[in-house]
Amino acid sequence: MNRLIALAIALLCVGCPVGPDYKAPDIHEPESFRVDVPVEKGASLADLPWWKVFEDPELQKLVNRAIRENLNLRAAAARVEQSRAFIGVARSQLLPQVGYSGDFSRQRAPFRPGGQPQTYNLFTGAFNLAWEIDLWGRIRRSSEAAEAQFWAAEEAQRGILLSLVSGVAEAYFQLLKLDREKAIAEETVLAFQKSLDLFQQRYEGGVGSELAVARAEAALADVASLVPSLDAQIVVAENVLNVLLGQNPAEITRGKPLADQKTVPEIPAGIPSELLQRRPDLKQAEDRMISANASVGVSVANFFPRIGLSSLYGSASTDLSDMLNGTPGVWNIAAALSGPIFTGGLNYRQYQAQVAAWEVEVAVFEQAVLEAFAEVSNLLTIQYSLRAQREERERSVRALENAVDLSFLRYEIGLANYFEVIDAQQELFPAQINLARTRTQQLTVIAQLSRALGGGWELQTTEAWELPKPSPTPAVGTEASPKPTPAAVISD
Repeated sequence: MNRLIALAIALLCVGCPVGPDYKAPDIHEPESFRVDVPVEKGASLADLPWWKVFEDPELQKLVNRAIRENLNLRAAAARVEQSRAFIGVARSQLLPQVGYSGDFSRQRAPFRPGGQPQTYNLFTGAFNLAWEIDLWGRIRRSSEAAEAQFWAAEEAQRGILLSLVSGVAEAYFQLLKLDREKAIAEETVLAFQKSLDLFQQRYEGGVGSELAVARAEAALADVASLVPSLDAQIVVAENVLNVLLGQNPAEITRGKPLADQKTVPEIPAGIPSELLQRRPDLKQAEDRMISANASVGVSVANFFPRIGLSSLYGSASTDLSDMLNGTPGVWNIAAALSGPIFTGGLNYRQYQAQVAAWEVEVAVFEQAVLEAFAEVSNLLTIQYSLRAQREERERSVRALENAVDLSFLRYEIGLANYFEVIDAQQELFPAQINLARTRTQQLTVIAQLSRALGGGWELQTTEAWELPKPSPTPAVGTEASPKPTPAAVISD
C-alpha cells in the first residue's frame, strides 16, 4: 500500500499538464490618444481620488452611500465568493477522497457449508479511499480555469464599482443641471412678466399696441409651461440616484450649485499601454482568455487514460456485534486505468468546441482593447471641445444679456419696437440653457474619463468605503493563488 501511494505521488510530481500554456495575444497600442494631453508615465486622472476632482461634500456622501448599499455591487461581490468556492471544488479533485459505507442485507443461500442456515443476515461496514492521479494535468487545468474565472469575477466587481461611482456623479450633475434650468426658466418668467407689464402699461396709455401685449403674453406662457415639466424631470433624476443608492424614492440633498462646480483645466490621461493594466473590463476579458485556454487543456487530457488508486478497509459479519468488534477484517487495494478507444468523436468535438471558445475570447479581448482606446480618445476630444464651447457660450450669454438691457432702454425712449425686446429675451433663454448644459457636459465627461481610464484610485480606497463582502472568511482550500501581472504583450 505504501509503495503504491509513493508511486502515485511520484507520478503526480513528474506529470506534465497537457494542452497549451497561456500566451497573451500581441496588442498594438496607439502612440497617443489623438489629442494634445500629457502622456507621462503615472500621470493619469485614473490615479486621482474622485473627491480631488469633484470638490462637493454631498457628492462624496452619495458615492459612499452607493458603495455601501448598491444592490448590483452587492450581487457582484456574491459572484466573487461563488467563484472562490468553485476554486475549492476544482482543487478538491487533486486530493484523495475518503468516505465510509455501511450495509445490511438478508439473504438466502441453499448450499451453505457446515450446516449453516440457508437464510441469514449480513452486516458490512468499511472506510474507502479513492484517488485519481492527475498525470496529464486534467484536474490542474480545471483548477486553472476556475482560478481565472475567479479573477474575472473580481474584475467584474471592480468594473461595477467604477461604473457606479461614475454613474452617481453623472446623475448628480444631471440633477444640478435641471436645477439650473429651472432657475433660468423662473428668471426668464420674471423677465417676460416685466416685459408684459411694460407693454400693458404702454397699451393702456395709448402709446403701445395690443399685438405687443399678445406677443409678450404668449412668450411668458411658453416659458412658464417649462417649469412643471422641469419639476417632473427633477423627480425622475432624483429617482435615478435613489436606485443607485439602493433606496426608495426620496429627495436628494444638493451641495454646490452647477455654477460653482469645479472643472479640471487639464486632463492627464497617462500612456495608452497603461490602459491594459487599469481597465477592469480588459483585465476581465484577459482572465476569461486564460480560463478558456485552461479548458482547452482539460479537453486534451480527456484523450489520455485516467489512473486511479482505491482502497477499502472494514468488516463483514452475519452478526452485528461481531462486526462492531471489528472482526473479521475486510480490506482491498486496487489500481485502475481507463481510457477512451472509441467515443464517436465525442472527445474530439469537445476539444474543437474549447478551441473555438478560446478563439471567441481572444476576439472579444482584442475588440475590447480597440473600443477602450477609442473611448478614451473620444472622451478626451470631447473634453477639449467642451472647453472651447463653454468659452463661446459664455461670451454669447454676456452679449445677449447686454442686448436685452439695450433693447429695453431703446424701447423706453422710443428708438425700438416691441419685436426687438421680445427677440432679445427669447434668444437669451436658450443661450443660458445651452451654457448650463455645456457646463454639465464638462463635469460628466470627467466622470466618464475616470471610468474609461480604469480608475486605479478605488483600489486604495475600497477598504475605507467598506466594499460589500458577503463571505469575509473563505473556506479552507478555496483561496485563489496570487494573481499574476497582466500578461498582455505590448508591441510597436
